[in-house]
Amino acid sequence: MINHFGNRLVTKIRSSKSFLCLGVDPHLDLIPKIFDVNTKTSNIVGKVEKFCFSLLDAAVGLVPAIKPQIALFEQLGPDGMKLLSSLCKHAQSQNFLVIMDAKRGDIGSTSQAYANAYLGKDAPFPSDALTINPWLGIDSLEPFFKKASETNSGLFVLVHTSNKGSKDIQEMSLSTGIKCYEHLANILKPIVEKNKGTLGLSSIGVVSGATFREESVALRKLLPNAPFLIPGYGTQGASAKDACAPLVQDTEHSNLLNFGLINASRSILFSEDSYLANNIEEWQKIILSKINSINNELTSIIN
Repeated sequence: MINHFGNRLVTKIRSSKSFLCLGVDPHLDLIPKIFDVNTKTSNIVGKVEKFCFSLLDAAVGLVPAIKPQIALFEQLGPDGMKLLSSLCKHAQSQNFLVIMDAKRGDIGSTSQAYANAYLGKDAPFPSDALTINPWLGIDSLEPFFKKASETNSGLFVLVHTSNKGSKDIQEMSLSTGIKCYEHLANILKPIVEKNKGTLGLSSIGVVSGATFREESVALRKLLPNAPFLIPGYGTQGASAKDACAPLVQDTEHSNLLNFGLINASRSILFSEDSYLANNIEEWQKIILSKINSINNELTSIIN
C-alpha cells in the first residue's frame, strides 16, 4: 500500500517537515506588477503561467502539497485550463502532492465524469486528491470513492467550511440532537475507516475550516483517521493555534504535526513584501522567506 494516498501524505509531511499546503490562487488583480498581468494586454495566460511556475519553483522542498483553485484558471478560458493541466504535471514532477480544489459533486454519471477528469496519473488534470461537495447526498460521492480507490487518490469532503455563512446550513440542529456537519461526519466514518492506510491515515478526508476551531476539534474526535484539509488560516482570520487544533502529533517527529494540511495562499502569494520585489528572483526569495516564516509559526505551536 505504498501508493495509498494516506500513506503518501504522512510520508510527504515527514520528508518536507511541513504540514503547510500552498494555495495556488492566481487572482489577476493581486498578482505583482513584475509579472505584467493585465487583462487588457495580450498573452495574459502566459504571464499567469510565469507567476504560477515561479511560485512552485520557489517552494520546492518546503511544503508537501499545493492546492490550485480551479475557478481562477477556468476564468482564463481554454488556455487557462491547459495551463492548469501543465501546472499539475509540473508540480508532481517536483514531488508536490496536488490537491485540486474543485468542490465537485453531482448525480452519479456526472460525478463519474468529474472523477475521471481529476483523479489518477492519466487524468487530463492529474491530481493526487480532489475536494468534493456532499450536499447532493452520499450517492453523488460514490463514483469519487470508487475512482479514488482505483487510482490511489485522496478525497476531501466539504464538511465544515471556513466561510462565515457555512453555519447557516452546516451547523443546523437536527431532530436527533446533533448538528448537520456532525451527521455528515457520522455518515462518512465507516467510509473513512474502510479506506485507512497502513500508516493509520485514510484516503478519505474532510475540509474543516480553521475559523471554526471547536467544530474542527469535534470533527477530529468523530473522524480520528481522516486527513484534514484546513482553510481559513491567515487572511481569513484564523490563528496558527486555531489551524493546528485538529491535527495529530506525528509519531516519529516530536516537532511535527500530521494527519492534515493547513492551507495558506494570499498570506504568502500577496503579502505586503511581495509587492516590493524588483524582479522575479527577488520575489521568489520573498516567497521562500514567507513560507519558512509560516512553517516556523505553525511548528512553534507544538512546543
